[in-house]
Amino acid sequence: MTTTVTTLLVCRVLVSAHTVAIIGQPVFAGGYLAGDYDMLWLHRWGADAVSYLGYAQLLAALVLWLARGPRWLFWVSLLIALGETGQYFAGMAGALDLHLPLGVALVTAMALTTIAVWRPHPGTTR
Repeated sequence: MTTTVTTLLVCRVLVSAHTVAIIGQPVFAGGYLAGDYDMLWLHRWGADAVSYLGYAQLLAALVLWLARGPRWLFWVSLLIALGETGQYFAGMAGALDLHLPLGVALVTAMALTTIAVWRPHPGTTR
């Protein structure tokens, strides 16, 4: 396996894990809103996990770009990481008018990124 193919595989795994983590966030928030107050702790813990995965994805996408892989994943990952950072601070501040719609946008962006990153790209082997 070449460096680019290996790095692409790492990116695919990170993007997939990131997507699973971010999809869990509304589940935890919904549990809290339904009256299970322990879910707020899980939502907070999940926010940390999503943030760490977002930064790891950004770093892996940069390595992929430097290994002559696709550049689009870096720029998408950067936008998502910036959005998640804003999301994190909006949640901590209780700014739900920003936190909720930004969360919907981020979950959608991650789902679309996961689909795109797993599509075959020219120049890569299956």
